[in-house]
Amino acid sequence: MVIVFVLIAAAVLAVLVLGHWYVWRRLVRDTTRGPGPARRAGTAVFVAGPLLMVGALVAERSGAPFWLQRTLAWPGFLWMALALYLLVAVVAGEVVRPLAARLLARRARTAETPVREPETVPAAPRPAPGEPDVPDVPEDQAGPEPAGRAPREAHAPSRRLFVSRVVGGAAAAAAVATVGQGTYGVLRGPRVKRVTVPLARLPRAAHGFRIAVVSDIHLGPVLGRGFAQRVVDTVNATQPDLIAVVGDLVDGSVKDLGPAAAPLARLSARHGAYFVTGNHEYFSGAEQWVAEVRTLGLHPLENARTELPYFDLAGVNDLQGESEGRGPDFAKALGDRDPARACVLLAHQPVQIHESVRHGVDLQLSGHTHGGQLWPGNLIAAAANPTVAGLERYGDTQLYVSRGAGAWGPPTRVDAPSDVTVIELAATRA
Repeated sequence: MVIVFVLIAAAVLAVLVLGHWYVWRRLVRDTTRGPGPARRAGTAVFVAGPLLMVGALVAERSGAPFWLQRTLAWPGFLWMALALYLLVAVVAGEVVRPLAARLLARRARTAETPVREPETVPAAPRPAPGEPDVPDVPEDQAGPEPAGRAPREAHAPSRRLFVSRVVGGAAAAAAVATVGQGTYGVLRGPRVKRVTVPLARLPRAAHGFRIAVVSDIHLGPVLGRGFAQRVVDTVNATQPDLIAVVGDLVDGSVKDLGPAAAPLARLSARHGAYFVTGNHEYFSGAEQWVAEVRTLGLHPLENARTELPYFDLAGVNDLQGESEGRGPDFAKALGDRDPARACVLLAHQPVQIHESVRHGVDLQLSGHTHGGQLWPGNLIAAAANPTVAGLERYGDTQLYVSRGAGAWGPPTRVDAPSDVTVIELAATRA
């Protein structure tokens, strides 16, 4: 097991180093004439960036002092996103580079002066008697230009250097703009998404029942108390009948993040707010966080079920809880329920849908995927999850996966906007 871990770590490190070297080569080495201030500054950025990124990851996972986590998190995690899109943009630039070179070569050819017929050039006068005969010297063997006269195009960049600067500059601008827009989208807070879900066993009296689903807030060294308040305000503005917080609330201990989570006490819904653990709670002290959210007025569902007036609401622990002997227990949560009643289950990871189908759940509400968060991360998320985002049906069970309200690592989302989803239940009975 240790050997496998070392091999994986070595492979990840190799990809990290090679990726940064390739981007440095295209954006720094190929765009500068040689060793100088510009190349030294660019090299310093490409050394400091990955070091800060690794430092931010290690500090968060090792439980380093919170002030150190906050110091490293912003530059380190933003570099993670920027490095990804610099790589994407530079790879895309490889297609543009030869086209730009050909275009410049064609323009240079058309700009050349047309060749004229040779003209008769009068012979040079012979030197006067007594003067030495100075032989003609070919131009390419001529000595230096007189002082004060610069060689032609001495300061003009070569065509290759010009293309590298144009393509590299465009790639850097595109990456910075992408990360900037994606970060702004997270920091301004999630947007509301509304989805109607018909349930066959839902009574007519529950038609239009609204559940506000919020997942993956990821309070931590980057997203703090102010962000939590924006999420709470967004949820409360929907005036839901019930609030479901489906895991990955935090990335840190109660000691460090208790004040950041305090605004959750203001969540308001007619039938209350409920909580299930996500995998990140087990990296942060799940037992302490379950106790903490209870003091904030949320109702933890640890492999448990509650009977609401119109349907059963159940929740199971996240799969990561198995490492502590507190994994999901569907039989405990659903084993003795009335099968005639509709059942809504809160489960952090979409992969738990197969157990939900076996236990006759009508609707599972999940998060975890972030919708991929950073394109093309959605392709990786699709390989590991049955549904990346949105509503899908598995037999008689429906699964809804939220993209989440916050972000892990970089406070950035690209092609996966954050959301708070209002699920409106619809009765299909006449």
